[in-house]
Amino acid sequence: MTKEDALAAIKKAKEAHEAQMQKIETALNGKEVTNPTAVEKTKCEFGKWLYDPDGHVQEIIGSQFYENLDVEHEKWHREYLRIFNILFKGQKKQGLFSKILGKPAVDPLELDKARLYYTELQETTAGLLKALGSAERRISALQETKFH
Repeated sequence: MTKEDALAAIKKAKEAHEAQMQKIETALNGKEVTNPTAVEKTKCEFGKWLYDPDGHVQEIIGSQFYENLDVEHEKWHREYLRIFNILFKGQKKQGLFSKILGKPAVDPLELDKARLYYTELQETTAGLLKALGSAERRISALQETKFH
């Protein structure tokens, strides 16, 4: 992994989590989202990079930055799971009658709960983006020789 690859991965992670928040907002507004974000922290694109089985990421950014990213990323996915279970898990279970009549697939009380969870997730996203920014500055400061 080169320095440019690492910086590109951080940039992509920021963009991906911002896009994920947009998907949630779209679903909260009653619009269909066909490709919801992966629930497991190791299955999203950023997670695949962060949890590299060879440990290159941890080696490059250092344990402290890595642990901070891991904590923030795990928290994000844990909070997202609550929203996913309300907005996306039952998408395929919507019956033909509901589709024809255009009735919402999500109970209004559950939707209110999802909106509350979304507000909390916005704060967590800000924390994750801050951690990503710190990792980005760390990577930018490193010499090219630190990379493989």
